[in-house]
Amino acid sequence: MMPLCIFLVLLSKICEVSAVNKTSGITQDSGVITAKVGENVTLKCFCRDNAVTFLSWYQQSLEGKPLIISSRMKQSTEASIFPAYKERFEVLAHEEGTNHLIIQNLRESDSATYYCGILEFNAIEFGHGAFLHVKTPQPNIQAVVHQPALEPLRLGDSVNLSCTVKAGACARNQSLYWFRHGVAQSAVMYHSAGQCEQLSSEESNVNCTSNLALKSVSSTDAGMYYCALASCGDIVFGNGTRVEIKGFPLLLVYSLILALAVSIIVLLVLAFITYKLIKKSCSVCKGSVTHPACPAASDAMNQDADVLHYAALGLKTTRDRHRREDNNADSVCVYSRIKSRKE
Repeated sequence: MMPLCIFLVLLSKICEVSAVNKTSGITQDSGVITAKVGENVTLKCFCRDNAVTFLSWYQQSLEGKPLIISSRMKQSTEASIFPAYKERFEVLAHEEGTNHLIIQNLRESDSATYYCGILEFNAIEFGHGAFLHVKTPQPNIQAVVHQPALEPLRLGDSVNLSCTVKAGACARNQSLYWFRHGVAQSAVMYHSAGQCEQLSSEESNVNCTSNLALKSVSSTDAGMYYCALASCGDIVFGNGTRVEIKGFPLLLVYSLILALAVSIIVLLVLAFITYKLIKKSCSVCKGSVTHPACPAASDAMNQDADVLHYAALGLKTTRDRHRREDNNADSVCVYSRIKSRKE
């Protein structure tokens, strides 16, 4: 049973949220999406749940609250766009279950996280969200974000992701953020309490550091993590730190699958043998099987339909013969038949 237990544990690890960027009823673009000022971008969202009644889009800027962009009934192709977004935002819903958001002529202020939402049985659900980073031709801030490389991790390890930023001072305060982009997770934002200090009293440059702690990592933590500096109305991203999680070797997976198959076959064979033994035992108990010790008695009963009376006679033997017969496991049966005739 030990291989079976190991395989079940392995199977639970393999099947951990293998679907890409989706919740129970929504599948939407996620991660970090980069575009330039003046371009058009389409954020895709799909919903195949028939119980959904309304679909919507929300925008959440850095350190801001979610604002609703659009709302529509699932059976309708026309969406209601809220006044602040009517000029450049459009919802594409030509096919059933689609709820794509089109943003035209991108601006710097469009940098935010966009969530696709659904209303189902008076409960609101959101997709993982996609962070749209709108890059300007000439950044408002000169900054360098450095993220060191990271060695592959094993399941259950803990690590601190580090980030160092050198940037020019700005009238506004600097804010550090962490984003992640990968197969199994969304572009979750972490507002970092990073430390920034001025390099010298004569220079206006600042040096900022930030750490992101990952504890007891699993396969869902794999992906690319980006450190970003938000200052002077602009956002500067680092090159990212890739987090790789080492799982079980492929050979071990196949070995465990084979062990499970063998265990199942053995269990089936044992169950079949047990069933046969129980069935045979029940047949003997119910008298459906003739006891082979005294076949002569059975023949006598079949030959005459009259009432038969049997008496067992014990034979006296000498002491030596008696001792030999005691050692014999088979008993000697002698029957006498008394036939009763009707007058």
